[in-house]
Amino acid sequence: MFAAERRQLILEMVRANGAVSLRELARVVQTSEVTVRRDVRALEAEGLLDRRHGGAVLPGGFTRESGFPQKSHLATAEKTAIADLAANLVEEGEAIVVGAGTTTQELARRLARVPGLTVVTNSLLVAQALAHANRVEVVMTGGTLRGSNYALVGSGAEQSLHGLRVSRAFLSGSGLTAERGLSTSNMLSASVDRALVQAAAEVVVLADHTKLGTDTMFQTVPTDLITRLVTDEPPAHDDRAATELQALADQGVQIAVAGGQGGSSAGVGAPGGDSVPARQQRRDVPLPGPRRQVPGGGGGLRSASMLGEQSPGAERARVADLRRR
Repeated sequence: MFAAERRQLILEMVRANGAVSLRELARVVQTSEVTVRRDVRALEAEGLLDRRHGGAVLPGGFTRESGFPQKSHLATAEKTAIADLAANLVEEGEAIVVGAGTTTQELARRLARVPGLTVVTNSLLVAQALAHANRVEVVMTGGTLRGSNYALVGSGAEQSLHGLRVSRAFLSGSGLTAERGLSTSNMLSASVDRALVQAAAEVVVLADHTKLGTDTMFQTVPTDLITRLVTDEPPAHDDRAATELQALADQGVQIAVAGGQGGSSAGVGAPGGDSVPARQQRRDVPLPGPRRQVPGGGGGLRSASMLGEQSPGAERARVADLRRR
């Protein structure tokens, strides 16, 4: 590895984790601690990081990723609404993967009622939410525990996902844009999320409106691999979020918005043919036709036009009209 590449990787690790030891840096870039110390000194001279005894830390101008205690108190009502709506995508007897995050933790609490479900996860919080669900099998990845978000990361987690195939992956992240897709602030978390995506036939992103239009360091899911986005209704003054939603829709992402003001309560087809309860208001963003054929067909989020053509009520009315003729 050239010095410039090595220093870029060192900088990314420090930005993603806030503080990294020289030993860990040397292990990742596969060189000696003496060389890494020289690289850290050069980066400090450029003002990109600060040296500390035995390691490197962010300078005052950078902020690190918020930990679980901070995230758990952000947009709690929105996360609950998103989880309620997303849970309707999951069918009895299905096998899915669920990534780490506070929104996916809320989803897991609702999945405890789905019989015959198999959930593969790298999140201790997701596993804990399903621990007492007798009819749900929980499969955890291996890996190293990342304490800030209670997730298993690293090569052990990624290797345990090799050869796995499930119907859907439910993921959250730190930011979502139409240009770059889903991203996160931590390199190790991003790498595991990419492995989760590779295991799934369909990718469902759970992201509240505060993450729309935000771009963070490490891309996890490019926009063309995102099948569906479940989000909440942006405030009326939040032009950035509304613009980003439309841009995502223009690129073929199927979008459902929970908690929309004045939205229709009928719309999302739930497993078994049930409709979403009236308390889960939904607004459809105009969408182009679906980009891919999703295995298993029903149970997904649908655009307004698709709902008009495929709803059970419309089909019964059409059959009754044919009989009268």
